[in-house]
Amino acid sequence: MAIIKTVRGFTPVFGKDCFLADNAVVVGEVAMGDHCTVWFNAVVRGDVHSITIGDNTNIQDGAIIHCTYQKARTVIGSNVSIAHAAVVHGCTLGDNILVGMGAIIMDGAVVGNDSVIAAGAIVLPGTVIEPGSIYGGIPAKRLKDIGPEMKEVIARTARNYPMYAEWYNS
Repeated sequence: MAIIKTVRGFTPVFGKDCFLADNAVVVGEVAMGDHCTVWFNAVVRGDVHSITIGDNTNIQDGAIIHCTYQKARTVIGSNVSIAHAAVVHGCTLGDNILVGMGAIIMDGAVVGNDSVIAAGAIVLPGTVIEPGSIYGGIPAKRLKDIGPEMKEVIARTARNYPMYAEWYNS
């Protein structure tokens, strides 16, 4: 069973039909929308500030969602896929975003809607990513505009994760 803990008087709140893997951790001031999934070894730690997550967002294996005490909360939109071992820390992610495996998004960064952060990218504090962009590298730089094929990858990934979760409920 997933670890769900109250911290500093805050208990996580979940929308309908959320899936938490057996060893997922969700603690503190976390508000999660409908049809979200938090996978194996993923941590959503709202102990030092708030974390808000929209609908149909998936946080994949080993990802870490955190914030900075009294400084930077984390806001994640809807239809967002945060891939394996990514770190999302004290930043804002819009809707329809794919964060690649091992990517790091740091405090104060803002990722616009319909964007991709490439695998292994490091988005430095305070970076503003224009909607419809693909960013990659260390530090992350704008690579190109997102195309229709990548928009479909973002949508398909967000759509598939609730389906994958159903496999564990049977």
